[in-house]
Amino acid sequence: QVHVVESGGGLVQAGGSLRLSCAASGRTFSSYIMGWFRQAPGKEREFVAALSRIGGSTYVATSVKGRFTISRDNAKNTVYLQMNSLKPEDTAVYYCAAANSGSPFLLSAYDYWGQGTQVTVSS
Repeated sequence: QVHVVESGGGLVQAGGSLRLSCAASGRTFSSYIMGWFRQAPGKEREFVAALSRIGGSTYVATSVKGRFTISRDNAKNTVYLQMNSLKPEDTAVYYCAAANSGSPFLLSAYDYWGQGTQVTVSS
């Protein structure tokens, strides 16, 4: 089992940057697919980015490609989401999640979820 906790959210102006962190418990952290999702008010939770188990493959939503970067440090049991050139439409609660298997793009593949961290981008 994995317990994940997000941090790093906050208020930033459009064009600014934030780095989210996701600290995970468990000795088998490197065996999980790790993903970031977000949910804006009144909208469904959507895929943002994900990393394969060892970090060899990354997946990024079209809406954030070129602006967001996902990475993991297996030695620290941590996944990061570097967000640059933020836009007001990036405002959402961002969730970190871990999956044993399955498509990294699908919410249903993820077994463990954090509580989320709020990101607000002002115009």
